Amino acid sequence: MAAAASVVVAVGTATGLLTALGDDDGGAGRAGPQASRSVRLDALPVSPSPSPSSTSPPSGEPSRSASPSPTARRVTPTPSPKRTSARQEPRSTATGLYRHPDSQVLDWVRAHPGDPRQDVIASRIAGHPAAVWFADHTPATITARVRAVTSAGAAQGRVPVLVPYAIPDRDCGGHSEGGAPDLDAYDAWIDRFAAGLGSGEVIVVLEPDSVAQSECLSAGERADRFASLARAGRVMKDADPAARVYYDAGHSGWHAPAKQAAWLKQAGAASADSSDGVFSNVSNFHTTADEVAYDRAVLDSLGGPPGLGAVIDTSRNGNGAPADGEWCDPDGRSIGRAPTLTTGMGGIDAYLWVKLPGESDGCRGEPGTFTPSYAYDLAR
Repeated sequence: MAAAASVVVAVGTATGLLTALGDDDGGAGRAGPQASRSVRLDALPVSPSPSPSSTSPPSGEPSRSASPSPTARRVTPTPSPKRTSARQEPRSTATGLYRHPDSQVLDWVRAHPGDPRQDVIASRIAGHPAAVWFADHTPATITARVRAVTSAGAAQGRVPVLVPYAIPDRDCGGHSEGGAPDLDAYDAWIDRFAAGLGSGEVIVVLEPDSVAQSECLSAGERADRFASLARAGRVMKDADPAARVYYDAGHSGWHAPAKQAAWLKQAGAASADSSDGVFSNVSNFHTTADEVAYDRAVLDSLGGPPGLGAVIDTSRNGNGAPADGEWCDPDGRSIGRAPTLTTGMGGIDAYLWVKLPGESDGCRGEPGTFTPSYAYDLAR
């Protein structure tokens, strides 16, 4: 089956997708240009989006076949207390999704009041909430950076969407290679990430591509990664019982639902102790209808407690995926449904903008940077 992976492009600083900036050089192995914009921790300025750019290798293979050398690792996760009941349908008491006040698209809108494209981009893209990415392995500041977002969301009575993206061997050596140096370091980083969640509602889109793109790993490496992902969900839900954690289901053009569900089960997605369900279509173009059908099939195969649901990235899927399989800023695409916590669809918890429309995959502009011509084409 021809399939399209979602490979994340991590570059520069100051992206529209709200990647929270780290305390080092932006992450080892990070590709692409480095911006020189100064940053302030108090305003949590953003660094470049590592957003998946939807590459299309055959049969879901990664963009490069290199995989890391196996390393011995002792996994000693701390068991979580058993919850007495399964999660009910999404129990949001917030008024909606949180929109971070700093992003590359907002910077462009503020700097170009006379541009004829400004009104369309401002109203149709910049006016909507998008995910905040944490793509650097920066243990010293990760708690404070997460807390800055979650506390701001709580103050507004809105739900932030956070994307931890620091799994070791990220992108299988492709454009967004990097992440933590090893899984022990990753586990420790997750502990600090969870410490910033607070006690309010938050949606966590846990490590895009980490499950669907895991075939580049050996069986042992895959098992170790999945153990760390299961642990990550438990740690976050123990730290903040109001957090909703979703696991990587790829998208409807990639793996068969049963295959994806088998991996997801190993990664903890079927356990109420670690998971609220799955996410799909991150940075891809497949229609919402296709993703709804696919996610429901994945959840059916996954099993697990009642109430597990799915969230779908609708940021660029208004016209569906290109027939020719093009993934890099393809022509004729459009923004999709606006982000919302109210979908009206059973088993579908939210439509989210995980990748911000107008952020280039690398063909219309530098990878991960906001490109106004592309944004305008998507939004008009």
